[in-house]
Amino acid sequence: MADTSTIELPSLESALALSGYEEENLKTLSKQTGANVVLRGLELFISGTPKQVELCSRLVYSLENFWKYGKTIAGADILTVRHALDTDRQEELAEMHRDIIARTRRGEEIRAKTFRQRQYIQAIRSHDLTFCIGPAGTGKTFLAVLVAATALLGNEYDRLILTRPAVEAGEKLGFLPGDLQQKINPYLRPLYDALYELIDPEKIPNLMERGVIEVAPLAYMRGRTLNNSFIILDEAQNTTAAQMKMVLTRIGFRSRMVVTGDITQTDLPSHTDSGLAVAQKILQHVEGIAFCHLSQADVVRHPLVQRIVAAYEHYQ
Repeated sequence: MADTSTIELPSLESALALSGYEEENLKTLSKQTGANVVLRGLELFISGTPKQVELCSRLVYSLENFWKYGKTIAGADILTVRHALDTDRQEELAEMHRDIIARTRRGEEIRAKTFRQRQYIQAIRSHDLTFCIGPAGTGKTFLAVLVAATALLGNEYDRLILTRPAVEAGEKLGFLPGDLQQKINPYLRPLYDALYELIDPEKIPNLMERGVIEVAPLAYMRGRTLNNSFIILDEAQNTTAAQMKMVLTRIGFRSRMVVTGDITQTDLPSHTDSGLAVAQKILQHVEGIAFCHLSQADVVRHPLVQRIVAAYEHYQ
């Protein structure tokens, strides 16, 4: 005989948050527990075997701090809660939910959505040099820029430097219109997108003119010593070994650097070793350097992105 449970939700906002876009969260809850999950008005009905109903109810109540206040719930949040319940990490989960990385200009609170994302954030906060390796959609760049911009706005650093190699998939910069800055801007767009979450876009040009924020191709880093700066090297899989060594040795006093990339997505010629892969081999046991690895389980974009990444990982 099927068991049933009903959870009363406090408001329409909480019902919408728990349900998710096109009831995606309800589908995820059902898939994770085997229970049948139906939302009618402000009542959530859960049915199935006693074990299924109990697990689903625990998942829903573990997410209460989100839906109770109408905060957005992503599929990754549900998967992380399930993992926490399976591995008895509820206390660590509660700490993760309390740890606000940043607040956007719209007042939204941004937190790590998976345990590995939280480890990555903690590594950035406690190491002068952090490498983060993982597939698209895992928040490598976004989280690094948020931590860096928050530190900059808190006057912990004099400037924020965002850089990436201008290596492109199937296109040549010379054929693009405009000067060098206009040509490389499309490749730096992900860095700008993260900045816009915290800083008014109208203020960014002024900060760039003053040198407080610098967004530049990797070639601009040569010959410099970067003191009291937060440096982010994005798309590092497209650096050569020599370029990687060059940028790593730019770190000056009171500076912090984060290097992000996906070793499986290099656009370098087939005979050229990725500087990120070489750095991992050489530096992984060096004191003071953190290496963080994210996987398809940490993808926090559209659920389809997670399935695409998983399919490619299986194929390779």
